[in-house]
Amino acid sequence: MRSFKQFYELFNARVYNTCLSHLQNEAEAEEAAQDVFLEIHKAAASFKGTSKVSTWVYRITVNKCIDLIRYKNRQKRFAFISSIFNKDTGELMHNPPEFNHPGIVYEQKEKAAKLFGAIKQLPENQQTAFILKQVEGLSQKEVAEIMDMGEKAVESLLQRAKSNLRKMLGDMYRETKD
Repeated sequence: MRSFKQFYELFNARVYNTCLSHLQNEAEAEEAAQDVFLEIHKAAASFKGTSKVSTWVYRITVNKCIDLIRYKNRQKRFAFISSIFNKDTGELMHNPPEFNHPGIVYEQKEKAAKLFGAIKQLPENQQTAFILKQVEGLSQKEVAEIMDMGEKAVESLLQRAKSNLRKMLGDMYRETKD
């Protein structure tokens, strides 16, 4: 049990930050991270060692986040129009939920919220590749291993993600280039 505690301490921040990057909600990220470690604990014996442990952990983490996002999207499809109103006050909810990603400077919070909102609109593969490469800082090779595809395919996904983000965030993108 001691080794799993060390494993947890080594990967906890990475798993949580990856979950937070995908889910953009601290409570959901914490819950997802716990689920990831439960899954890792259950699947530890089946780890074959064909990839690095960190790649295996990222793959489980990303898959867990994608599953949760898909689940949430299914729930949204069946929600009634009343879901756009605050259930306690009945007022229209027009402000986005509070989002704090570790390391984002306070002054950049609004831009970060816009960026992550745009990232959330990307197709799933582009979103995953972009978050792993640009937010988590992994190499293109590591992203390819995690996503189980070639480096050229990842490069293509990243280029399309950046192009789509430029279109969605045109004004903000021009501001940062000046």
